[in-house]
Amino acid sequence: MAVSGPGASFRWQGDVAVVELLRPVLDTQVKQELLAAVREAGQDGTARSVLITGSAKAFCVGQDLAEHARALADGAEAAFATVRAHYNPLIKAVRDVRVPVVAAVEGSCVGAGLGLALAADLRVVAESATFATAFTSIGLASDSGLSEALTHLAGPSRAAGLMLLGTRFTAAEAERWGLVHEVVPDGTATAAGLAMATRLAQGPTQAYREVKALLHDAATADPAQVLEREADAQLRLGATRDHRAAVDAFLAKERPHFGGR
Repeated sequence: MAVSGPGASFRWQGDVAVVELLRPVLDTQVKQELLAAVREAGQDGTARSVLITGSAKAFCVGQDLAEHARALADGAEAAFATVRAHYNPLIKAVRDVRVPVVAAVEGSCVGAGLGLALAADLRVVAESATFATAFTSIGLASDSGLSEALTHLAGPSRAAGLMLLGTRFTAAEAERWGLVHEVVPDGTATAAGLAMATRLAQGPTQAYREVKALLHDAATADPAQVLEREADAQLRLGATRDHRAAVDAFLAKERPHFGGR
């Protein structure tokens, strides 16, 4: 089923759930529709991968500051209620998707838009794409999980520089710092992202789910716990049809075909 509003849409492309930002500025309507689309993509276990992309020249430039200024007239509590009402649930929904999530980025990716992209598992970005944390330029810190994501992906020192200085950085720099998986020619990020998501949708879905859980746990677990969790994951995966079929295919010198079971 395809779901679409003025701000965001959800549709199927084979086994890939495609979430598309139709406007790059995050006003309340866009945030609500984007959250609904992400939840639709991950809710019933049907999707074997998810693609998050944008249809405008910019992927996402963050909060609608005109709307924010109007809300500030009623006080900070009213203006920042959106963090817990929209941004936190959105980032959590992306991270909670159990299958691989790919973000395809063209143009600007700023503030909460950067947080959204970094919440995905893999990022495919156009070579002229630009990024910035942007929050300190308006006297704020960060939201949308940006502080954790940058620290985890780029390291504490790089994260501090990006957040304190707020300097805009390029796709090439993002790739060098480990923030993106692939840089592609301008105008091809969505197609390249869909190709990657399609490849993942044809892979061992159960194994991908276990990989995501292990990577998530690795940030907080001690080495002994990681070893035990890996052992448990391997045992569960050893009982899947995909594993047995892949071993048989390897021994027969054939290419494996994964059914996601």
